[in-house]
Amino acid sequence: MKKKSIALVLSLALVVVCIIGGTLAWLTANTDPVTNTFTTSDINITLEESKDLNLKMIPGWTITKDPKVTVTAGSEKCYLFVKLDKSENFDRFMSYEMAEGWKPLKDAGDNAVAGVFYRTVETSEMGRAYSVLKDDQVTVNGTVTKEMMNNLTETTRPTLTVTAYASQFNSSNATTFTAAQAWANVNN
Repeated sequence: MKKKSIALVLSLALVVVCIIGGTLAWLTANTDPVTNTFTTSDINITLEESKDLNLKMIPGWTITKDPKVTVTAGSEKCYLFVKLDKSENFDRFMSYEMAEGWKPLKDAGDNAVAGVFYRTVETSEMGRAYSVLKDDQVTVNGTVTKEMMNNLTETTRPTLTVTAYASQFNSSNATTFTAAQAWANVNN
């Protein structure tokens, strides 16, 4: 009987604790969830030229050639590169100067990278078209003769090819690429 009495007392104590515990109000709190959505970033560029790409050479004359590079709005801060590939005989017939703001690219050994120029484009400058050539023109050398031009064939006519590239400016929050590193990123 003693065991029954002890079991009964313990059962009643347990019921009392449950009733008291169930009626107590505990202070608690919680927040609304915060969801971070990570969007993508990108760099987009365009290269356009408004004039005829088949241009007549007249000794001593300037010819309108207006390639323009634009980093489109919404892009990230970047290095903008242009590469000018000249045919083997280009300098014999033609000349040009780079437009203001373009710097010749130097490799890690401080040697100029042939035909490659760059500039930095800030996010506030997105959507602006950058001329590649000074005054948007090339000049036919005054030393070009009719005989020189008559000896040209479809495959030996002087050509100038412009290609644009872009690479992100920063390698991390606190570190920027050098122009040479950014150029290497483009070519990998």
